[in-house]
Order: sequence, then structure tokens, then C-alpha cells
Amino acid sequence: MDDRSFEKVRGRLLGVSRRDFMKFCTAMAASMGLPLSMAPRIANAVTSAKRAPVIWLSGQGCTGCTESLLRPSHPTLEHLILDLISLDYNETLNVGAGHQAEAAMNKSIEENHGKFILVVEGAIPLKDGGVYCQVAGRPFVDTVKETAAKAAAIVAIGSCASWGGIPAAEPNPTGATGLPEVLKGSTVVTIPGCPPNAYNFLSTVIHFLTFNKLPALDDKGRPKFAYGRLIHANCERRPHFDNGRFALKFGDEGHRLGYCLYKLGCKGPMTYANCPSVLFCDVGSGAWPVGTGHPCFGCTEEGVGFTIPLHTQADVSHFTPAAAHPPIVEDQGSAVTPGAAALLAGVAGAAIGAGAVAAKKLGEIESDKEQS
Repeated sequence: MDDRSFEKVRGRLLGVSRRDFMKFCTAMAASMGLPLSMAPRIANAVTSAKRAPVIWLSGQGCTGCTESLLRPSHPTLEHLILDLISLDYNETLNVGAGHQAEAAMNKSIEENHGKFILVVEGAIPLKDGGVYCQVAGRPFVDTVKETAAKAAAIVAIGSCASWGGIPAAEPNPTGATGLPEVLKGSTVVTIPGCPPNAYNFLSTVIHFLTFNKLPALDDKGRPKFAYGRLIHANCERRPHFDNGRFALKFGDEGHRLGYCLYKLGCKGPMTYANCPSVLFCDVGSGAWPVGTGHPCFGCTEEGVGFTIPLHTQADVSHFTPAAAHPPIVEDQGSAVTPGAAALLAGVAGAAIGAGAVAAKKLGEIESDKEQS
């Protein structure tokens, strides 16, 4: 049976047409910032007879990261764990419990030594030898270190696992910290968020399955395809920011009209994530905090989420001229619109800069003539 026939048969068994399956693979390629021509390679990876084993450990957390995994509709949970990966251990989703569950986890780890993906959810307490979080009678930190040493890839999912999150907030009585701090010297992919977007996790896993390597990471271990741009850059309220239209308090006219939430403490200008473009839970355009009228609180950034009070205004490090974001409503009766003024200022600045460069070069030429 050739590949095309195999995909057709597989599609019938899953109730998914080959066309829809390739659409899914193309969407995965796009979400990772890859060329659409990579879709066939993704298709080959996710239809492999040998699914990648995943061991999912849970520490100090609220189980929100596991809950986020249950929400995507492409793929659905059953398609994910039955066809894309083999979720061999997850305390929340396990069928078995107690000794049975632990035995299954240990068996999978030994049989797939150096081949499985380790996912850690929740912070890891270190104080007093890690006694404040124990699973199966062992400190969680010991289980994490032992399992990580045998894994092919390590993923910290959620803000708590990435850098401590809520459990690590002051006064941090348990000495909670993130996975990278525990596994210093190891490559740990961080997928922060409270909860994180499940598609960022799925795309990371599929990238690993497709290319047998992790995606490009930033200096905090986050995949660049998901955390490479400020929320502020893609926010649907950005034109209001550029034109000085802000909600000043919840429920006022500006808030009802969808104005920028910066003055209500939105941390979008200092938070890197793809929330405005890759929404949550597949429920429409309002499926992220700012879309519902609430300021971003910077949950994907260490030192922002759970650290800076919500009402504190964010530091804006990247300003752009209003000409790049035209006004939603042009001012009437003005000889020069704000957009035109910004454009003229930019042109003038460019002309001055060009003149300075030209003058410098001319001076160098004259100097050379005099010396000769």
C-alpha cells in the first residue's frame, strides 16, 4: 500500500478525510512559522506507527495546564493521545491509580529510555528537601530529576513550571521554583502562561516529532514561533493606543467602545506571547483576556505576571509612529491628520538624517582633496 492509499484508509478509520488531515498539518506548519511545504513532513511524523511516549508530571499547580490540554478541537483530546502521542502518565487523566499508575510510569520510562518527552506541570518546591510536594511517597523534585535524566526532550508547561508562577510569589514559604532552575545545564523548553495556550504545546511536540529537534528558543527557553513578539504588537486594540484612546476605568464609555486598556494596567507592551493571534479554547475572537475587556496581566513573563500589581501601568519599550497604524476615525476639520503629521515627521527625519550623512561624506571628500 502506498502512502496516499494508507492516508485514505487511515482517514476513513478516524472519520477524517485526507483533505481535512492535510489542512490540519498545514495549520500546524503555519502556527510554527514554517513554510507550508512542511505539511507533508508533519503528516508523515504524526501518522508514524510509533507514537512518541509522553510522561506528564504534576507538582505545585492548579491542574489548569492539563485542563487547557483538554480544550483544543483540532486535534481533539482523543485524537491527540490515541494517534499523535502516547500519554503514558498523567496523574489527572490516568485510568489507574496508586501503585498501578506508578508501575505503568516506571515501565514506560525504562522501555523508552532516551525516547520519551517529559512534561512538567506546576512549580517545584526545594525548601526542606522538597517535602512540601510529594508523590508516591517521594519528594517531587527527586522524581523530576531522575525522570529528566532519561528523557529525549523536556518541557515545562505553564508559568509555575517555567519560572515558579503563583507558588513562588512572595513570601514563597516552600521555596518553589521553575523547572529550568532545578535542571540547570539541561535544555528545558518553557511554555509559560496561566494557563498556557495548548496549541503552543502541541506545535512544539509536533515540531520535535517532525524534525527530531526542538524549535528555535529565545533566551528564556520559549519557542520563538509563539513568544517572539509582544502582545502589544498584534493586539486588536493597538490602533486605539496609537491614537490616544484609552479606557480609564472599567465600565466607562471608552471601555464599552473597546478602547485600549493600557491605563487600566494592561501588560501587553511588556509581555511576549501570541495570545491575540492564537486564541484560547476555539470559541471565537473574544477568547483571550483583552478580547473580553480585561487587561493582560503578563502571565507569560517572569517578573511581570504575579509580580507587578495589575493596576500598575506597563513600561512601553517599543514605540512606533502612528502612521504605521492609521486612525480608526479621522479627525474632522483638521488641515493635517495625525497620521499625515506622523508621516511628514518621519519623512522630515529621514531627510535630515540623509542630509547629515551626505554632509559627513562631503566633508571627508573635501578633507581628502586638501590633503592631496
